Amino acid sequence: MSEYPENTRALVVEDDPNIVDLIRSNLAVRGFDTVVSVDGVRTLQLLETEEPDIVLLDLMLPEVDGFELCRQIRERSSVAIIVVSARGGERDKVTALNVGADDYMTKPFSIEELLARITATLRRTRPAAATEPGPAAIIIGELVIDLASQQVTSGGRPVHLTPTEFALLRELATNRGKLLTHAHLLRRVWGHGYETETEYVRVYVRRLRAKLEGAGSTPLILTQPRAGYRIAAE
Repeated sequence: MSEYPENTRALVVEDDPNIVDLIRSNLAVRGFDTVVSVDGVRTLQLLETEEPDIVLLDLMLPEVDGFELCRQIRERSSVAIIVVSARGGERDKVTALNVGADDYMTKPFSIEELLARITATLRRTRPAAATEPGPAAIIIGELVIDLASQQVTSGGRPVHLTPTEFALLRELATNRGKLLTHAHLLRRVWGHGYETETEYVRVYVRRLRAKLEGAGSTPLILTQPRAGYRIAAE
């Protein structure tokens, strides 16, 4: 039995036919539908018509800025995005996360590693119904975090968060007042095997602050240098 829901759909944005065949064949065995694109316009069209669950995005496409395409996908959709790139530099990884990627993999990669990343990302971006008992909503000042519907409002206005942003906010808010280390947040939000990817947390905390903290307002997320983050106790 597949660990993925039936008809899970992957949009592979990649111009190397060998990599496309490798990914497609391995995903097909696991019950995925795979659609492929090599250009930006078609990618954005397929995003609408195919409604993929996950996008595997190569940055080095002909005639397309991969970072800009990632930003455009994220503007249109909360779909899971894993960037798969031959560019292994720290700056490229941070840039990709900043424009909305959920994860970043460097080529060459093993298919086992890719499948593990896909599993972790889908688990995060399509969470199962909550099984842990707890509050239905968390209220912090004007911020209301509805855990059941995964909706956030600030001062009564909806705030659009991606599933990864919401998962990070939920972990901080449900542990309000506690200092959460980078490794704890990476394990809880991204999954096992991500404990050393500290820039993931830094970038996503910055994204949350930009969306949730108004100019001049009391900071929501507090940084403890070289230790981690917390939301202040009531």
